[in-house]
Amino acid sequence: MPLILVTSSPRVAPGLLSHQAWQALRSGPVLTGSAAHPQLPYLAEAGIEVEVVEPDPRGLAARAVAETVVWLAEDDEDFMRAVGHAAVALQDPPLIEVVPGSYDLPGARVLDLVAVMDRLRTECPWDRKQTHESLVPYLLEEAYEVLETIEQGDYPALREELGDLLLQVVFHARVAEGFDMDDVAAGIVEKLVRRHPHVFGSVRAESADEVNDNWEAIKAAERASKGRESALDGVPLGQPALSLAAQLLRRAERAGAPEALSAGIGQGVARELFDLVRRAGDAGLDAEAELRAAARAYRDRVRAWETRTDRL
Repeated sequence: MPLILVTSSPRVAPGLLSHQAWQALRSGPVLTGSAAHPQLPYLAEAGIEVEVVEPDPRGLAARAVAETVVWLAEDDEDFMRAVGHAAVALQDPPLIEVVPGSYDLPGARVLDLVAVMDRLRTECPWDRKQTHESLVPYLLEEAYEVLETIEQGDYPALREELGDLLLQVVFHARVAEGFDMDDVAAGIVEKLVRRHPHVFGSVRAESADEVNDNWEAIKAAERASKGRESALDGVPLGQPALSLAAQLLRRAERAGAPEALSAGIGQGVARELFDLVRRAGDAGLDAEAELRAAARAYRDRVRAWETRTDRL
């Protein structure tokens, strides 16, 4: 006789089970190891009785030899693995069938992060005392660590660093008053859909340049609707100086500002630096990235020099 293991995702609302799962749950006695299983109220509402028992891999496998048994699984992979081992050890092992009741959609594990962050904010003294202002250094640090892994081509490390950066987003959303992570996600979804009419609407765009032109036109309309009159409104002045100058130049160029406006800006070194940023942009280069690459090369030279015995 079969032993049917019905699984479900804790990230999917309980009661939302597949047709195959509902059929399995009506095919024999249903057992579970937790009286707090989130599916129990919904099964009771559907008229399905569930017996809560002490998890016993050997006993469960032996019972399935004589009759069809349905096990309502929770987050208990170790237990199910033990059931498999116990079944194989029997002289006449039962057939074990796994029936997924619900599946995780892409991005579902973000729900786990939101839940963990909610608990930390509630129970951890350090997390509880943080503010948007106190978290700023960590946000910047994690962003730069992501940048460093990309520049080094260390893509295995990129996964971890992106997780650290995502934590900062979820942390700020949890600290916030007046909005939460769902509002943050909803806002960026609405913006992406609005700015990609060639994907979600009827606008045609055959090239990346056309997509960029549409994007800039939509952004300009959004700025106007918010009462922003300048193309430079919204440029964060707190970013590194080279990237700030580059972004201002890009925005001004897209708005049709004459190139002569960028001539003779500042005095001395400042003027030279600003002119270099403009020239880098004209050449399709990122001045910030170029200088960072040069700085890394210098770092490597210094480290090599430090290992030399004849450096004095």
